[in-house]
Amino acid sequence: MKIYTRKGDAGETSIWAGRRLRKDQARVEAIGSVDECNAAVGLALASGPPAPIDEVLASVQASLLVVGSELMAPQQAGSGSSVPRLDAADVTTLETVIDSLQAGLPDLRNFILPGGTSAAAHLHFARAVCRRAERRVTTLRAAEEVSPMVAAYLNRLGDLLFVAARAVNSAADVEDVTWTSESRRRPVRLSGGQGAGG
Repeated sequence: MKIYTRKGDAGETSIWAGRRLRKDQARVEAIGSVDECNAAVGLALASGPPAPIDEVLASVQASLLVVGSELMAPQQAGSGSSVPRLDAADVTTLETVIDSLQAGLPDLRNFILPGGTSAAAHLHFARAVCRRAERRVTTLRAAEEVSPMVAAYLNRLGDLLFVAARAVNSAADVEDVTWTSESRRRPVRLSGGQGAGG
C-alpha cells in the first residue's frame, strides 16, 4: 500500500466517516497538536528517563492516540461507536501518578526553567507542546462539541509532564533550574573571542 494518496494536495483532509475538512480548520489543528504532543512524549521517552516514568510515558502515548480518536470521530453513533474513547479513569490515573511523583519532591518555591538533565528538558518541551494542544482543543470547544474528557486529560497530562521533569532531575540528583529576577542579568563570559563580531 502506498503511503501517499494525493487526496490532501488541495489543502483538505478526511476525518472519521469521510468528512472532509480544511487542514487549517480548528478540529484539524487540534488533532495535529495532539499528534505533535505524542511525538514530543516519544522524544522524552527516547531520552532515557528512569523507571517508572518510562512506563508512564509509554502508557501516555497509547492514551494520546485515543485522544486523537475522540477528535477524529466526534460522533459516537453509527460508525463512530466503535472508536476507542476516554473515560474518567484515564484522568484519574494521571492524577494518581502526579500525586505519587509529587510526594517524593521538595516543595516548589521558585519558578523553574526548562532544563536540568536531558530527559527533564525533553519532558518540559513535551509539557509545552501539550499545553498548546490543550489551547487548540479549547478553541475547538468554543465552536463544536468535544468530549470534556479530552480537555481534562490534556490538562492533567501537562501537569504530569511538569512533575515528571522534576522527578527525573531529582532521581539524577540534579537540581531544577530556578528562575530569579536576577537570572537574566547574569554576565555572560565568552572565552577565546567567541561571539565577537568581525
